[in-house]
Amino acid sequence: MLLDKLPILQEKFESLEKQLSDPEVIADSRRYADLAREHRELLPILKKFDDYVRLMEQIRDDEDILSGSDDELKAIVRGELDSLQEQQEQMENKLKMMLVPKDPADRKNAIVEIRAGTGGEEAALFAGDLLRMYQRFAEASGWKLEFLGLHELGGGGVKEVSFQVSGDGVFGHLKYESGVHRVQRIPATESSGRIHTSAATVAILPEAEEVDVQIDQADLRIDTYRASGAGGQHVNKTDSAIRITHLPTNLVVTCQDEKSQFKNKEKALRVLRARLLQQEQEKLASQRADMRKSLVSTGDRSAKIRTYNFPQGRVTDHRINLTLYRLEEIINGDLTELIDALITADTADQLAEL
Repeated sequence: MLLDKLPILQEKFESLEKQLSDPEVIADSRRYADLAREHRELLPILKKFDDYVRLMEQIRDDEDILSGSDDELKAIVRGELDSLQEQQEQMENKLKMMLVPKDPADRKNAIVEIRAGTGGEEAALFAGDLLRMYQRFAEASGWKLEFLGLHELGGGGVKEVSFQVSGDGVFGHLKYESGVHRVQRIPATESSGRIHTSAATVAILPEAEEVDVQIDQADLRIDTYRASGAGGQHVNKTDSAIRITHLPTNLVVTCQDEKSQFKNKEKALRVLRARLLQQEQEKLASQRADMRKSLVSTGDRSAKIRTYNFPQGRVTDHRINLTLYRLEEIINGDLTELIDALITADTADQLAEL
C-alpha cells in the first residue's frame, strides 16, 4: 500500500536534513551536492503524500457518513465521494510515477558514438544524417555538443563519429537511441529506382567522471602516432595522435582530433572512462534481465530499434511498436515525440513492478 512508504520516506528526508547540517558534509562539496539533490527530489514527493493523506481522511469521513442514519447528509456526501475517489486514483498514479526509482546516470552528460554499418556508401551517408539529426536535437534542447573524433568520407558520409553532449538530463533522454538504426530509401546513385536497406549503429554512453571509474595508470598502454587524413598543417608532422589500450579489458580508444597530444589524451581518457562505466552497467543490467523484461532496450547494440522508411515518409520504433509519419521532421532533429513515448513506456514497465 502506498501509505506504507510514507514513514520510510519521512525518515530518509529527516536523515538528509541532518546530514546537510553536518560541518564535515558541508566541507565535502561533491557529497553535499549529492545529498542536496536527493533532498530536493524528495521534497515534492512528501508534499504530494501530505495531499494524499488529507484526501484519504476526507474519503473516510464521507464513508462514515454514508454508513450512518442521516439521509440528508448522505445525499450531500454521495456526489462528493465520487469526485474524491476519482481524485484518489489520479493522485495514486501521480505518486507512483514520482516513486519510480531515478537512474543516477540520467542526469549525466552523454557520449554519442555513431558508426556506419551494413550498406557501404549509403550506410555512411545515413550515419551522417543521424549525426546531423542529433546535432539539431541537441541545439533545439539547449545542449552543448563537442566532437571527440570524426572519420568523414566523401559526399557527406561518415564512417564513424563520437561526440559529447552536455546539458541538463542529457543521458536520460538520449539513452533510448542506443541500437541499430535502419534506413530504407533510394540512394542518389541508384539509377533503377530500387530501394536499398542500410544501417548504422548508435551507442549512447553516460559520461563517466573520475570518481565513477578509477583507472590505474599501470593498466594503460599509451601509444602516440602521427595523425592522418584531412586536418591541416600538423598532420603527419607531429606525433599528436593518441591510442590508449586498457590492458585488463583490451579496450582501445584513439583520438587525433586536436593538434595537442595532451588534449587528445584527455579526450581519449574521457571516452575510455565512459566505456568502462558502460561495461559495469551492462553487467548489472544483465543480472537484472532475468528478473524483469524491459519494454525499452537501452543498450543492446545488436537490436534493430528503429526504421526510417523514406518512400513512405515514416519512422517506426520497433521496441514500442510506434510508427510516426513525420520522417522529415524527425530526421531534421525533432525527436521529442519519439523520446517522450520511449520514456513513458519505460516508466510504465517500472510502475508495473512497483
